[in-house]
Amino acid sequence: MKKIIYIFLYYIILFINSNLLSDEKNNILKVGLLAPLSGEYKELGNSLVYSLQLALDEINDDKIFIIPRDSGLNNKEMLNNAIKDIRSQGANIVIGPLSNDEFEEVRKYNDMTFISPSNILPEFSDNIISIGISLESQLLAINNFLKKQKKNKTVIMFPNNQFTNLIEKKIKKLKLNNFRIFKYNPDPQVLTGEIEILTNYSQRKKNLELRKKIFEDKEDEQSIKELEKLEQLYTLGNVNFDSVIIIDFGNNLKSVLTSLIYTDVNEKKVLFTTVNQWFDKSIFVENTIKTLYYPSIDYKEFQKYNKKYFKKFNSYPSEITILTYDALGLIYYAWKQNRTLSSTSDFVFKNKIKGKIGTFSFKDKYVRQELNIYKIENNQFIKF
Repeated sequence: MKKIIYIFLYYIILFINSNLLSDEKNNILKVGLLAPLSGEYKELGNSLVYSLQLALDEINDDKIFIIPRDSGLNNKEMLNNAIKDIRSQGANIVIGPLSNDEFEEVRKYNDMTFISPSNILPEFSDNIISIGISLESQLLAINNFLKKQKKNKTVIMFPNNQFTNLIEKKIKKLKLNNFRIFKYNPDPQVLTGEIEILTNYSQRKKNLELRKKIFEDKEDEQSIKELEKLEQLYTLGNVNFDSVIIIDFGNNLKSVLTSLIYTDVNEKKVLFTTVNQWFDKSIFVENTIKTLYYPSIDYKEFQKYNKKYFKKFNSYPSEITILTYDALGLIYYAWKQNRTLSSTSDFVFKNKIKGKIGTFSFKDKYVRQELNIYKIENNQFIKF
């Protein structure tokens, strides 16, 4: 009888200990990080690690553990080794990969969930959630802005390059109305000629010359005044659009803006917008447009993040790191809600989520960011 009691007690203790271990395991959140911690992009990888350290400081929960592993960039062998190592440490939720080119590889690990800062696929894709600032979110923000400005003849402009088909698919999927597509050659020497055609520049130039000839031989005061006014113009007549959305960056964006000004597109009549520029101050240089609008994350929060990062690490972060910062906050929120993270379904929330970059929604497994509109004016970023 005593032997039976001892056996019974043994199994009770074993059961309790197993539950305690299980509870302890469930009370710990292990998060992997895929980052290029060596090679050409080592600085970016370190910046991603530092961003998560900042997030950990703010969350202030000692039950979260980060497992950073060197995945390189577009290196299949390093990526797979990193994921396997993270999984061996007991983590099934991972921040990364950085590039959507690596998505095919991570899909193989269907027992794990990946939160990527990529902005290519806002839809949940198998075991991947992309939280980057998607083109869809940007175009919807611009569209709402143009409606409020009562603009209804918009030209969406983008270069003819390797991203053309992707951009066209996204625009078509959004079913935007009153928009016209204009694809241009990224070569500045070819670009200007193409924009001359878009703006009907030659005809508007001729219109001015013909108008001036009417008053050139007249000597009455009214004709002289009219001629003086015409002499101040470069063209005569309006373009057949009232707003533009330029999907481009850096010097290419500046070339497009310069060409539009060269062809005498009136800024008072045509509203100029572009996509997220991450508050890049280099856009102030050689920018011929007085006022340019674009959607972006919350500028004040972006500044706060940069200052906090600099204060702790004595350097400034790469822009993408604010996304990984928010990714950890998102993971922690989902973990607190569910106490377990087993699939992308754990990230479908009824309520909107507030992050550093702004407000997220995850309705119908589709990531949307509510972006602000900023204008670039007098070398400043101003929330509109």
